[in-house]
Amino acid sequence: MAVVKYNDSEVALLARLMRAEAEGEGKKGMLLVGNVGINRVRGRCLDFKDINTITKMVYQSPGGFEATTKSYFNQRAREVDKKLALRCINGERFVPATTALWFYNPFGQSCKASWFGQWNSGKYKNHCFYQPLESENCY
Repeated sequence: MAVVKYNDSEVALLARLMRAEAEGEGKKGMLLVGNVGINRVRGRCLDFKDINTITKMVYQSPGGFEATTKSYFNQRAREVDKKLALRCINGERFVPATTALWFYNPFGQSCKASWFGQWNSGKYKNHCFYQPLESENCY
């Protein structure tokens, strides 16, 4: 059962984002990016108080995803990517992005313990993931 409202075009949009941000990190890397995106739609805190749709999440500015500015993002969503997106929309969560709202690539450096006041929840391949403090009451 879906944890956020969606339509077919939003499934494709999330799939394109996941692919553009993490295709090189395989299916799990893409699922982790999808988790962060869905967490931003579900979370009602910090920079995401008014982010209540997948479309708003993908195109949030400032604070959105760098991949949306790259031509690769504009490629048509593949069926395999849509299936991964639906897994995230339907509530599947994966460590270290279970409650993460942010991620970044430290380009060969180790992950910082905190990033903009949020705590590291782990690393997967090239991305460090960060979750909000419990006191933020995001979920």
